[in-house]
Amino acid sequence: MIDMHTHVLFGVDDGPDKLSGSLEMLRQAEKEGITEIIATSHACHPQFHVDANSVYDGVDQLREAARAEGLNIQLHTGHEIRLCGNLPERLDAGDILTLAGSKYVMLELPSQGVPDYTVGVIQQLMNRGLIPIIAHPERNKAIVEKPQRLYRLVNHGALAQVTAGAVCGTFGSRIKDAALTLIDSHLVHFYGSDAHNTDKRGFHFDEGLSYLEKKGRADMVDIMLENNARILEKRDPVLLEPEDPKGKKKWFIFG
Repeated sequence: MIDMHTHVLFGVDDGPDKLSGSLEMLRQAEKEGITEIIATSHACHPQFHVDANSVYDGVDQLREAARAEGLNIQLHTGHEIRLCGNLPERLDAGDILTLAGSKYVMLELPSQGVPDYTVGVIQQLMNRGLIPIIAHPERNKAIVEKPQRLYRLVNHGALAQVTAGAVCGTFGSRIKDAALTLIDSHLVHFYGSDAHNTDKRGFHFDEGLSYLEKKGRADMVDIMLENNARILEKRDPVLLEPEDPKGKKKWFIFG
């Protein structure tokens, strides 16, 4: 299985501080059946910007250490890119990275809202032949309050990634309900852990998949894992027709 959203590199953002913490994350991932990981350190974030060379260097160093430890997880480069107006130009310049050198780009919205220029950035990326993926929309306050905001972005060509921990309740019941509703509305296309460590922000990868299968969503599990693989294969995603989530479930308003 492939985890396409992790903060596994040490000493660069809010992931592990030391190499030992990164290796412990890889051990945990291997126990959960994960075979490949995309290291998506923060870029263009108000608190963190891990430049492309630091990602390349960090992945090389962690690969070497993992081999020495006998860990068989393959590592790939990437970024979780905070949405900004000049994002397309920064991609052109090579300052920020796509996922594993593919045409897929992971975008992080501000936690409180969806900026007015979001659709414009999505369109500019698509004009370059790139496919934008919205990271963890179930944790965006504006989307939780009005899920049609994600429906609009998907109709404009964006895709989205749900977080494993959100599915199994580690972020609370409101975010879990939001995640499940987005999945049921075919507004989520990829599955990632967004793991930062082995303590408070672990993988929960297998736990989330097992929960979805138990609750009758095995078909969506298959599609999301297939799409994770298609990132590395540089293939187009499997898509279902998006549905307007209005009225599907009760939506909770953040306090």
